[in-house]
Amino acid sequence: MNKKGSSITRVLDIIEAISTAKHPPTPLDLSIELDIPKPSIHRLLQTLEQEKFIKLDIYGGYIVGDRTYKLLMSAWEQEPKKIERLAILQKLSDQTNETCGIAILNNNQMLYTDRVQANWPLQVYLPIGSTVPLWCTSSGKLFLSFQPESRRKNIIKHLPITQLTKNTITDPVMLEENLNHIFLNKLGTDNEEFISGMVACSVPIHKGDTIIACLYVHAPTIRKSLDDLLSFESILRQAANDLSKLINID
Repeated sequence: MNKKGSSITRVLDIIEAISTAKHPPTPLDLSIELDIPKPSIHRLLQTLEQEKFIKLDIYGGYIVGDRTYKLLMSAWEQEPKKIERLAILQKLSDQTNETCGIAILNNNQMLYTDRVQANWPLQVYLPIGSTVPLWCTSSGKLFLSFQPESRRKNIIKHLPITQLTKNTITDPVMLEENLNHIFLNKLGTDNEEFISGMVACSVPIHKGDTIIACLYVHAPTIRKSLDDLLSFESILRQAANDLSKLINID
């Protein structure tokens, strides 16, 4: 594929390639994919990194930087499909009678981007814009479970895993076992691992074959157990499927 063109075109192609890649691409990956000579790709990558549009991850691949991320989030918030996403979430919240929402990966945390809150006096307050850990939340563990095994182990090795509740899994071997189980079932769980008195479960939202977000539902244990939430699995998956279709419409 010939991508020879102006510097502006090449810059946009690089940002698009990094934003849509399944795994963070290296400079060589980008040079080959975009047909840009190595000296040029390194120069352009250096400029984009300095301007905070991209950044290196700990494995030597490139991911979107803060400025690109803000643009993506702005588009996510402004785009016309937001009202349709919220309609799907509202229906799910009405069916489960609990708070539900969408979480996406943001660096080494999960970020809540959309949320519909149930009409209960007692709530777990995690508003849009909240970031939560990967290792002890249903959406974070679900995202981790989809990573290739070697990459996942490396991530777990470097995450600042801390004991947040008595149920937080801090042992790497036990966490790996839990993630394997989650990947097998494509269903993330949080059994009071992040916040004492809160349970949650999540299912993946896909773009093509790639997980791009998680659909979650959570509740205080005074109202529902984890098993109660898991009984909603089929309607959670239907809502996630509806969201995936919405995202995959060009």
